[in-house]
Amino acid sequence: MAKIVSLKEAVAGNVIDGDTVAMEGFTHLIPYAAGHEVIRQGKKDLFLIRMTPDIIYDQLIGVGAARGMKFSWGGNPGVGSLHRFRDAVENQWPRPIEIEEHSHAAMANAYEAGAANLPFATFRGYLGADLPKVNPNIRSITCPFTGEVLAAVPAIRPDVTIIHALRADRRGNVLLEGIVGVQKEAVLAAKRSIVTVEEIVDELDPPSPNSVVLPSWAVTSVAHVPGGAFPSYAQGYYARSNAFYIAWDEIARDRTTFLEWIDENVLRASPDDFVRHAKKAA
Repeated sequence: MAKIVSLKEAVAGNVIDGDTVAMEGFTHLIPYAAGHEVIRQGKKDLFLIRMTPDIIYDQLIGVGAARGMKFSWGGNPGVGSLHRFRDAVENQWPRPIEIEEHSHAAMANAYEAGAANLPFATFRGYLGADLPKVNPNIRSITCPFTGEVLAAVPAIRPDVTIIHALRADRRGNVLLEGIVGVQKEAVLAAKRSIVTVEEIVDELDPPSPNSVVLPSWAVTSVAHVPGGAFPSYAQGYYARSNAFYIAWDEIARDRTTFLEWIDENVLRASPDDFVRHAKKAA
């Protein structure tokens, strides 16, 4: 059953050096505050997994926390390159990084296979694509019933998955609403999970058609972190800060500027600072 703890306790108790870590949230509910706590606690040698890794993974890579990353489309949405990711690949700064690139479809199916405790995912995909030429974890399998040749990739089974959600009740049940992406599958596929939430309430509202409730037994730790998705958005709480995503291009382009930003805004800041940021963005 999920335990309601502080963010500091959740990260300290669930993220171990060398872990495979997934932080999911598709434009909506990206777990920035939790990612920053991982940086503050100096976690290292992490293998990161994420569909569309964006700024939060650029930050983790730039501080040297990552030894590798499995991903689909790595970039700063609407702006261009992730400069810290690019620097690690091209110049091995601050350390070399292993990469495994997939399509969105492959990642989504791999999470679903992990959640179902299957060894691999199979789907129609990669036809005419070049990624199988450079990624040995993209293979093919022939359907024993129809003879159709399908793509196959290993299931994703993180050591720990971290997500942000709208609300949890006091028993640890969690409500996801809006664009939920692969958050459900990523949590169910993981050995451990951390969910940061905007609110903790006595009872969850009846779910809408576009929502998911994660039961307490599927979650390890819940932490109350209002504003924990900023600068991404939390539906009904605050808007996405497009200005920050644009500003990040300049911040991350230079190593010194990046490290100064991390020192001021992450290492010497606290999760409570996200409340102030979120209110400004609302």
